[in-house]
Amino acid sequence: MSVLSPSEMEAALRQIGEERYHHLHPFHQRLHSGGCTKDEVRAWALNRYCYQRIVPLKDSAILARMDSVELRRIWRQRIVDHDGEIDDHPEGGLRRWLALTDGLGLKRDYVTSMRGALPAVRFACDAYLGFVAQKSLLEAIASSLTEMFSPMIISQRVSGMLKHYDFVSEDTLRYFGYRLDQAPRDADFALNYVKEHATTPETQEAALNALRFKCGMLWAQLDAIEHVYVNGNPCPGAWAPGTALEEMAA
Repeated sequence: MSVLSPSEMEAALRQIGEERYHHLHPFHQRLHSGGCTKDEVRAWALNRYCYQRIVPLKDSAILARMDSVELRRIWRQRIVDHDGEIDDHPEGGLRRWLALTDGLGLKRDYVTSMRGALPAVRFACDAYLGFVAQKSLLEAIASSLTEMFSPMIISQRVSGMLKHYDFVSEDTLRYFGYRLDQAPRDADFALNYVKEHATTPETQEAALNALRFKCGMLWAQLDAIEHVYVNGNPCPGAWAPGTALEEMAA
């Protein structure tokens, strides 16, 4: 592999998203087109909480490895975005995700306990935390570049879900509106970092593989959800439709 120019490196990263990002997964395509049942949407939101929960944890792990004060000052904003500030002023992304599960009628303490989450989803999230802790800082930052592609899927998700599902609203989907501004900001910074620091065939391939890993991790979660809740393959201990619902939404 020869050294790619910065523009070629960016093109290679974006090609990975075009081929591997989870907007292509059949479950997401059904979700956005109105093809999911309410319980399938519940299963997705409940399991996706496992990923939302680890976002500030992985960003904390990345921040802890940064020697540069300037880098840390920039990266720590990601943690605030997801955790919020004291007393939720402003509200963070994690709380906004819980607004979605609340709106779907799932009991909040059940969601946050993750007792009903699929083992494969939890394993995928743990694998991502391990990746950012064990790989190089460059690879950890490169793995976050799925944010380059998230505005596309968010736009499809919000418009599609509002059109097709009467059990969601702009308020319960407010997590995604904030990410339309946050994700491009974060992706621009990470992309510039990767282009600046991936300057050899080895480091460029490592960065590309990191993004491939992250895309695979996101895809694996949807595989698990589809396997159990769409294809009807039981998973002992996993959330079952009709359980852990608030009385008013049951």
